[in-house]
Amino acid sequence: MPINVTKTFLPPIEEYVQYLERIWASSWVTNNGELVRELEEKLAEYLGVPYVQYVSNGTIAIQLALRALDITGEVLTTPFSYVATVNSILWEHCTPVFVDIEKNTFGIDVDQIEAAITDRTQAILPVHVYGYPCDVVKIQRLAQKYNLKVVYDGAHAFGCELNGVSLLNYGNLSTLSFHATKLFHTVEGGAVIAHTSELADKLWKLKSFGHRNDDYFFVGINGKNSEFHAAMGLCMLPKVNDLMISRKEVFQWYDQRLAGCGLSFPQPGKGLKYNYSYYPVLFKSEEELLRVITALKENDIIPRRYFYPALNTLPHVSGQACPVAEDISSRILSLPLYVGLEESQVKEICQIIKSVC
Repeated sequence: MPINVTKTFLPPIEEYVQYLERIWASSWVTNNGELVRELEEKLAEYLGVPYVQYVSNGTIAIQLALRALDITGEVLTTPFSYVATVNSILWEHCTPVFVDIEKNTFGIDVDQIEAAITDRTQAILPVHVYGYPCDVVKIQRLAQKYNLKVVYDGAHAFGCELNGVSLLNYGNLSTLSFHATKLFHTVEGGAVIAHTSELADKLWKLKSFGHRNDDYFFVGINGKNSEFHAAMGLCMLPKVNDLMISRKEVFQWYDQRLAGCGLSFPQPGKGLKYNYSYYPVLFKSEEELLRVITALKENDIIPRRYFYPALNTLPHVSGQACPVAEDISSRILSLPLYVGLEESQVKEICQIIKSVC
């Protein structure tokens, strides 16, 4: 069996069946069912946030967030993220403006944000890349100074805290992805975190075609999720803390075996409670990275160039140069990391990397 970059964790099937029995008993399979509402409440409690709107995926979560804040102009964002971040901006007919990243956390470089603000700028959409926090304090100051909205893409930040506060508590809204590759998943799914009841209500209407019963408010879309997906989330949530502990152990195996190899790693700074979602490694050159990928694949080990290429270089955007992001995206590689990965397998991966580097 190949060692893939990730492997979906599934709970015991008996636990999932118990929720299926509740669904069969009620015959309520979608449209804001009791399991969806239960999951939203439990997520809000676990994450320490006021309101959670559970939606069909993490991409629609960003689109709903932009729509809820009435964003129609320029959105400052990072070129170092998954393509869904910029696609969501474009899908909402907004204009992405890329701000380069800084070299330690790979997050948006806050010292370059102000120069990118124009009279058409309406929002900042930073990403907590790999779960490492953006400079939320400086971003908030800039947002207040220029009257901008802030939407954080927190797809990697489930369970991450900065100085005891959830990363999802910053900005006007934050979004999450619950895709099957994530630490916490519902097979497919996502969420928008709101801090006011007014925004939470607007998001509920937006994800529900823009109406509640026979009262119609505005143009909405179908962003709802099903009872079956919520059932998976309810099975997964009690296991998240143990999953993080297991992933941390794998993380430490890599740290021990790759120390002194001349490789670089993100440096998130102090005060972070991490979720150990990814293990990114920065090589000296793209050539070295490609040699490592070839050697790993020859041994049935499948890493991922996460994220490559830099989003400002995509053919469907007209992005300005972002030299730091373009450089890092050419040299970054995410190594296999999942619950059940064995220490012997990590040892093999590291030996191959060392033999190349």
